[in-house]
Amino acid sequence: MTGPDTDTAGSAEDAEDALFVLTAVLLTPAQFPSVLGDDYPQACAALGLEPYAEGYGLVLGQDGTGARWTVVIDDVSLVAVAIASWDCGMEYDLSPDERTVVTGLPGWPLPLAVAAPGIPAPHDPVPGNGEDGADEPSLLSPPDTGTWGPAQRRLGADEIALQWAAWREQIDDEETFAGAGGTPSHSGVRRVIEELHGYVEAPPPPGRVRSTFASGEARTLRADGPGWSVVARTDDIAFVLLDDEPGEVLPLGRGPELPGLLEALDKIAVRPA
Repeated sequence: MTGPDTDTAGSAEDAEDALFVLTAVLLTPAQFPSVLGDDYPQACAALGLEPYAEGYGLVLGQDGTGARWTVVIDDVSLVAVAIASWDCGMEYDLSPDERTVVTGLPGWPLPLAVAAPGIPAPHDPVPGNGEDGADEPSLLSPPDTGTWGPAQRRLGADEIALQWAAWREQIDDEETFAGAGGTPSHSGVRRVIEELHGYVEAPPPPGRVRSTFASGEARTLRADGPGWSVVARTDDIAFVLLDDEPGEVLPLGRGPELPGLLEALDKIAVRPA
């Protein structure tokens, strides 16, 4: 196997069986592709995997025929190092030991705009090509971006978390928040706040609440539930996305309640190792 910006994969003796690696992602309680589910167990279930506490690495690539494959490995550290190297613009030959391979799944769960050079363009594997037998896993495919649903809602929350400053700049002090100062006027937002309080009282499945680094001493919180997603900074406001409000982003002001709620959520959140 090889990774982004490398050209050694073509040296494999059996090009058809080799995997030309395009990228890799982590599947752990603290970091997993949100399109797969609201929490880590859901994300694992979407791939037919047990929610192993240490997590997995997902290696996305093409075989020698150009077919898309997702290889699941249990060497999380190897994938984390590869991702960190690629993010720094460094080459890294991602070559997992065969003993770490958990399974190979046809297709990709995420959209990729790249392709391996020197082989046919990415395409779905021919049924029966690769894994044995009639119990071949279902073909993985990215979510349809033309419709609004749970996957698109979670993708929207991902984008806000990545581009927090740009979204925050759109909200000024005169903004009418979905919930500021008292009880939120929006019924959907009220339900979200109630469920977030429920998470504090009875911790939800791993990954429902995640905490990552933000500037200063703040943390970026990401919470998901049935029909909703929340992105917040512990020192600032929150944004709410709902399945029932296609494409809408509802800002939630701090008021007297949000700071304490965010602090409590940060205490139960899972964090990247």
